[in-house]
Amino acid sequence: MTADFLVIGSGIAGLSFALRAARHGSVIVLTKGNAYESNTAWAQGGIASVLPDGLRDQGDSEELHVADTLDAGAGLCNESAVRTIIQEGAAAIDDLVRYGVSFDKEDAQFLLGKEGGHGHRRILHARDTTGLEVARALIETARQTPNITLLENHFVIDLITTAKLGGVVDDRVIGAYVLETQTNEVKVFRSDRVVLAAGGCGKVYLYTTNPDSATGDGVALGWRAGASVANMEFIQFHPTCFYNPAAVGPEARSFLVSEAVRGEGGILINAKGEDFTKKIDLRGSLAPRDIVARAIDGELKRTGAPCVYLDVTHKPKGFMKERFPYIYQTLLKFGLDCETQPIPVVPAAHYQCGGVVTDVNGKTSIRGLFAVGEVACTGLHGANRLASNSLLEGNVVARRALDEMMRIYPPDKLAPAPPEIPAWEYGDTAVPDELVVIYHNWDEIRRLMWDYVSIVRTDNRLRRATARLRNLKKEVREFYWGHRVNADILELRNLVTTASLIVECAARRKESRGLHYTLDHPQSDPGLCTDTVLRRF
Repeated sequence: MTADFLVIGSGIAGLSFALRAARHGSVIVLTKGNAYESNTAWAQGGIASVLPDGLRDQGDSEELHVADTLDAGAGLCNESAVRTIIQEGAAAIDDLVRYGVSFDKEDAQFLLGKEGGHGHRRILHARDTTGLEVARALIETARQTPNITLLENHFVIDLITTAKLGGVVDDRVIGAYVLETQTNEVKVFRSDRVVLAAGGCGKVYLYTTNPDSATGDGVALGWRAGASVANMEFIQFHPTCFYNPAAVGPEARSFLVSEAVRGEGGILINAKGEDFTKKIDLRGSLAPRDIVARAIDGELKRTGAPCVYLDVTHKPKGFMKERFPYIYQTLLKFGLDCETQPIPVVPAAHYQCGGVVTDVNGKTSIRGLFAVGEVACTGLHGANRLASNSLLEGNVVARRALDEMMRIYPPDKLAPAPPEIPAWEYGDTAVPDELVVIYHNWDEIRRLMWDYVSIVRTDNRLRRATARLRNLKKEVREFYWGHRVNADILELRNLVTTASLIVECAARRKESRGLHYTLDHPQSDPGLCTDTVLRRF
């Protein structure tokens, strides 16, 4: 199949791009599961933006939003990218409203929330399921747009570049090999304009707030194609994932209690009812996520407790049910009334701040390949993402990516004809009994990443993780080339690749900064205030 634009991913970044690109040509959007299986759809929080005068919080400004972002990013933000993305935030909100996103309002004014690290109320919400509302509006609009073909259950195996086909100096992307998971048929999708928008990698860790689909596919695809990758050591752990060992099912294991709950007055306490976060940072429960997550981790290790608690019992009766209906009802389903009982919480892997290196327009080091959203490293997040900046980035950079793409590759400036694309190569020799080892390796990767490369790290733990991942990569390579590939093998391949990139970046940073905290180098080093960039070729 051939298209003017090929988009990999169905979250806010991919669909925002697709809807704009459809004005200029045919667009194919590929997603490995169903279209709602994205970090966007799972986002409970909101989207941060300083609105025009008369709609914003009194005293707020774009400069203050920039300052809060730079402060959270611990010295590693690209200030130019930060300013550009924040200044274009209001236009991004207009886009989303035009696509049908229904943000909370009162008397025709947007209701603005506040979250950790923000000095003002500037977060737009749709109750406590903002991401799902954004996904609904974008997916419905995309399905009604004639130039867009949205293909679910299509798993991208590898990007196709001219360099990979051999003997080509001018490397550029020309398409992708794709597995249709329902038929197990491998197809070639041809396009000179490809957008990686495949989201993050939370499932690299044993405990995460992400959906099962978040296996680092986009980063792994970009890396294998030869794109630069940076800052993968900065994995953000959300401080408040619901903890209930008696509850069963995926929702119970990964249910997020939104940071907006703390923004509305929720307080983190220990089993004695003490607000322990105030001892770490004067902002307490509303400090940036890296600080709060480390405070919780330290409290758990100091006391031996299995969890801490998010207390909203001091709020008026009915507040949680009205303001956070999804959270309230879900907790009630698990036997907890949060209006009368504190919510048990623990940190869990939540967001990937590094990724495929791009400029503020989403352009990568490979011609024709752009990366947008969580998969990309634009410099907005630095060493720690400010809450609710991610949905903002996904929409703004998608807009800019399309403009840049049309400037560089307009319809009348076609790329040279590519060499003939060969059929995808695969193996078919492994015995079926070995498939059980594949699932064991999946669990082993996630557990070793949790044990050795989570909130607090050491050089020794990173060395152990490196050694174990080296062996696992070898086994996964054998599975990949020894068996007719299915989605499980592809996910495992991407998982081990992304885990290895995280560990390599972490091992190179001999300091503590933002989300990367190591006991062997507990202080920040001004001389190391640079991006950790990895290049395969």
